[in-house]
Order: sequence, then C-alpha cells, then structure tokens
Amino acid sequence: MLKKLTSFSGAEGPVVTIVLDGFGYTPNHEGNAIYHAYTPTLDRLLAHYPHTLLKAHGKFVGMPSNEDMGNSEVGHNAIGSGQVYHQGAALVNDAIATGALYESQAWREVIENVSQHNSTLHFLGLFSDGNVHSHIDHLKAMIGRAKQEHVKRVRVHILLDGRDVPETSALDYVEPFEAFLSQLREPGFDVKIASGGGRMNITMDRYEADWGMVERGWKTHVLGEGPNFTSAAEAIRATRGESPNVIIDQDLPPFVIVEDGKPVGAIHDHDSVVFFNFRGDRGIEISRAFEEADFKPFDRVRFPQVTYAGMLQYDGDLKIPKRFLVEPPKIRDTMGEYLASAGIPQLAISETQKYGHVTYFWNGNRSGKFDDKLETYIEIPSDVIPFEQRPWMKSAEITDELIRQLQTGKHRALRVNYANGDMVGHTGNYQATITAVEAVDLALSRLLPVIDALNGVAIITADHGNADEMYEINAKTGHPKKKADGEFSAKTSHTLNPVPCIFYSKRLNDTYSLAELEQPGLSNLAATVVNLLGYEAPVMWDQGLLRFK
Repeated sequence: MLKKLTSFSGAEGPVVTIVLDGFGYTPNHEGNAIYHAYTPTLDRLLAHYPHTLLKAHGKFVGMPSNEDMGNSEVGHNAIGSGQVYHQGAALVNDAIATGALYESQAWREVIENVSQHNSTLHFLGLFSDGNVHSHIDHLKAMIGRAKQEHVKRVRVHILLDGRDVPETSALDYVEPFEAFLSQLREPGFDVKIASGGGRMNITMDRYEADWGMVERGWKTHVLGEGPNFTSAAEAIRATRGESPNVIIDQDLPPFVIVEDGKPVGAIHDHDSVVFFNFRGDRGIEISRAFEEADFKPFDRVRFPQVTYAGMLQYDGDLKIPKRFLVEPPKIRDTMGEYLASAGIPQLAISETQKYGHVTYFWNGNRSGKFDDKLETYIEIPSDVIPFEQRPWMKSAEITDELIRQLQTGKHRALRVNYANGDMVGHTGNYQATITAVEAVDLALSRLLPVIDALNGVAIITADHGNADEMYEINAKTGHPKKKADGEFSAKTSHTLNPVPCIFYSKRLNDTYSLAELEQPGLSNLAATVVNLLGYEAPVMWDQGLLRFK
C-alpha cells in the first residue's frame, strides 16, 4: 500500500507521463531528425523547465551488456515496474550457457516428438544479431544442440531484419550462416534454410494491426507457397531491386526455397516448430496460428498438428504459447498495481502500434487490468499503411481523445505513447521522420495547456532513441557513413543514446528540484510519478528523479 509523503501533498491536478517513442538525445546534428525538425514546444520546454537525461539501453533496462540497444518492450517494463529486471536476451543467454534451456520440459518435448516420428525440427524467427527480438547466436546454439541429440532434419525459416541492424545487411547474415550450416551438414543430419521474407512484410505483426502479415507468413513457412528460389541469397538478390528503388530487408517479399520444384521445408503433421524470438509482442499472433484449434483471423488452409514452442512465453496471462523454452522475467510490484491498490484512477492510451506497451509491458507483461473500475485503456486504431507515407500517424487522434479524457477530471495518473519517432524512424526515411517529430511536437503544443489548466504536471520522456540518429555512424570517426554513391547510409535501428526527461508544471516548479542521481534511468520514473501524486515510493523501486523542498 502506498503511504503519503510528508514533504509534498501531491499535484492538485493529473500527473501525465508522455512517452515520445524513439526520441533519444545526442549532441551530434548530422542525421538527427529531432534536431533538424521544427520543434518550438520541445525547444521551449528544454529552455524553461527542469530536465535531465535518462539511460535507456543496455544493463540500465536489463539487457546483457551496454552495447545492446534498448527497445520499447524493456523500456516500458522499466518505466512501469520501477526496477530493472533481466530481460529476454540475458535470460536466454544464461539458459543456453548453463544448459537449462536444453533441460527444460519444452525442449525435451520438441526433440522427443521429431525423434519419435522421424520428422522435421523447424526454427522460425528474426534472423539477425540485433538482440531486440532475437539473436542469431541463439539459433546457432540450438541447431548445434539438435545435431548432438541426433535430430535428423532441421529447417530454418528466416525473417529478415534491416530494422534493428543496417537496412540492407541480410546477406551479411545469410552467407556466413550458410557456411555454418555447411560445416554441420553430414550424412544423417540434413539442415537447410527453407523460407523467409522481410519482418515487416510477413509473420511478425503485433497487436493484431495486420493479420495479413501473419497469413502471408503462414503460407510461406507452413504451406510452402510463394516465389521459388534455390537459395536465400538468390532470393534476396533477385527481389532487392536497384537504386533508387531498393527494397530494404524488413520489406522484402516472402520466398520459398525449392529443390526439384518442391519446397524443402513446408511444415507437416508431427513436425516440431520453435519460434526463437524472445521478445513477446511480435510472437503472439504466429503462436496463436500454430496453437489454436478454433482460429478465426484467417483461413490456414491446412493446420498441421505440431509440437510448438516459443523461446519465452509471450503472454503470461493468456498462456501464449503454452510451451516455451525459457522462463520469462517475473515482474512484480508494478506502478499500475500500486496505484490501483491506492484507489488512484488511471488512463493508458496509444495507437495500436504501441498500445501493448502502455498496457501489457507497462504492467509487467500482464494482459489484464488490476482494477476494472479504476483503469481505462484506450486504443486508437493504427492505419495499415507504410509509416513513411503517413508519418503523423495517429498523433492528432490520440491527442483529441487524451484531451477529452483529461477534461472529464476522472483520471489522476495518465500515460500516453506517441509512436511516431520510432515507427517512422525504423523506415530509414529521414524527411518522413522529421515530419513525424514535428507532428509529435504539435501534439504536445495542444496537450500541455490542458494539463496546465487542470493544475497538473507532465513528465515528457522517451523509451529509447531512434529518430535522433538516422544515419549509420562510423565507430572510428564518429561521422555518418556514406555509400558508394555518396549518399549517407540510412540507420533504421534504435540508438544507444540517452533520452530526455522534462518536468512541465507552471505551478510546481518551486516545490521540487532534480535529485542528484549518478546514472538515472527509465526505472527511476515510477517513483517519480507516485511522488508527484503525493506518495512515497515502495522500497523496492529505484529512487525518484525529484527532490521536494
């Protein structure tokens, strides 16, 4: 139960946490869409209101090392839980290193099934070392282990990245991987890439924004239907296109590898399938397609009876998938739970692309509400259109509804995610990302006066960087990389940069100052929110960012 602060009675009005997704900070200006955008509201906030920078990557959000980018999942976990938990990549690394993964019941069932039926073991997932959704080293380790356990036939279905890694780097992963498979391949162990396609084209939809992606993936991986090629490298080269119409990895069309005119790796009854992504949001829908007998979103045509496992359980409340190789982090004592127990009405709002982040991930990977009467969740449906073609996304509609909800006076703690900087930043389109940033700044210009009129306070922050670094940076020189044609090489991944955290209130500025914390991060935000509401933070949370006078 939350206890009242003795030093501060709390803001008179609402406390609103505004997450500008993908808004990192760097002093470098080249390729910085945030710096080059017209942002009068952010400029004014930074000039006149208390602000600091928060760590949003690496070990500060539970990733294995500080060379690992943060992401929206772990970022919202950290904000909502007030603590840093070991996240997917670190958990899987440990499970492989200790052998716990191979001792799990799920792995044993996957292996025993193919051994018993002399069938095929399939691996499906994001094919890169981006370490946001997956890591290719995890895939390699499991294939090697399958060989040790006398599995006879393995097929790999690769979802090309170009989002958490350079945008046209697919061959940099495919060609060494083919060499790796060649070293493993021998009489009695048959291993091949069977199918693939871009992650934003097939399979990896989230929040039911576009079931058509999953259907295309199902036809490709399961039914073996799609454009035929003799190798993944051939497929990538053939479908890439030429400048100025190059198709980047995440958007490449599906392909099926064939021999003698037949797919080498369609999925059949009695096969085993491992979806090797550790991050949950883009693993739920394909898992449902493999597991649900009464499945409605699309016609599967053929529903093979397989032994299916996820790397982790992607939704603990809904038990998706039922079988998983590594236990997910058990996130407890979240801000949402404590606010509900204190009787504080809450609102969470975003468009579809980030709706799960202000609900499921914010609440520690929990699908349901803590208290139906006290919590309101609002999803603004995202447009199903390439983000660079409509970079303002749903920022206006989100703001319309958030203002309406604020003016009801019903909610004391509110949270909103503006997805533009991240989703448009991932396209690599620099000019579109500038427009995306400007759309969010405009939204802030409308929202903040309403919060002010209600005597409230806003915390304007981000979950990780993206739009701040739209060009690949040369590690040695610190300057943007250029392609052979002299153009800058687009960066579509998140950054390692910190994120801003601004405190907006015209009435409370004299009541607090920034606390002197050595390396503040996203996990310090939960305590800050409850402090601004007039409560002490639970002892297990990281310290708040403000000191009250």
